[in-house]
Amino acid sequence: MALRDITLGQYFPGNTVVHRMDPRSKLIFVVLFIIALFLARFLVTYGIMVITLALCILLSRVKLSIILKGMKPVLLIIVITAILNLFYTPGEPIAQFWIFRISREGIWSAFFMVLRIIMLITCTFLLTYTTSPILLTDGLEKLMGPLKAVRVPVHELSMMMSIALRFIPTLIEETDKIMSAQRARGADFDTGNLMQKARALVPLLVPLFISAFRRADELAIAMECRCYHGGEGRTRLRQLRYRRSDISAIILSVLLCVLVGVLARFGL
Repeated sequence: MALRDITLGQYFPGNTVVHRMDPRSKLIFVVLFIIALFLARFLVTYGIMVITLALCILLSRVKLSIILKGMKPVLLIIVITAILNLFYTPGEPIAQFWIFRISREGIWSAFFMVLRIIMLITCTFLLTYTTSPILLTDGLEKLMGPLKAVRVPVHELSMMMSIALRFIPTLIEETDKIMSAQRARGADFDTGNLMQKARALVPLLVPLFISAFRRADELAIAMECRCYHGGEGRTRLRQLRYRRSDISAIILSVLLCVLVGVLARFGL
């Protein structure tokens, strides 16, 4: 797996319905979609979730290849989750060898768990793919605005999340450059046992941490030079306003959550 396969935090500009939506409505939709995803139980409810996610992908016009490319870093987690659910879910065994036992319930549990993880990651990717970090910060700050009444530093929290998302692609690119430079000097990151691989990462981690701290220091100096003092008295170039598409998305996400919850109660 190449580091360039990690696409979390990247923004792909576009002019689709999803790109033009208010970031607050997209955040609300993602949260309610995740809730509905955990309420889903069987084929009917999971089928509804898959159709909903497929429509979102079509509306956003994000290429399926980009989403699949972003799945590569979590492929190992998905495989381990499938194996654990397959062999350790209680039920009447249909096959057994040594200490491993496969049941019909285990097969369904593994299938639904993998599907749930894939959809969870995909909807999160769609949020970052179609929303710039600045708009995402503004949306988070607006949604968490009521917490200011209890002295929660809403602006600072939103800013930290935005900076973290913004610097994920930068750090990945920096890591790739350092690895290429170390390989050119004879470093080997792929062979050897676990301890040898861990030792081989030291020449990679040290310059990466130094680079990260240098970038953080430069960013702090740049913010101080621009008289940044938090969110007090700040204005925004783009004012967030709900449109009809935003209201429709929120209503549909609420209805989706209710529909999936009711159908799950009936075992569908």
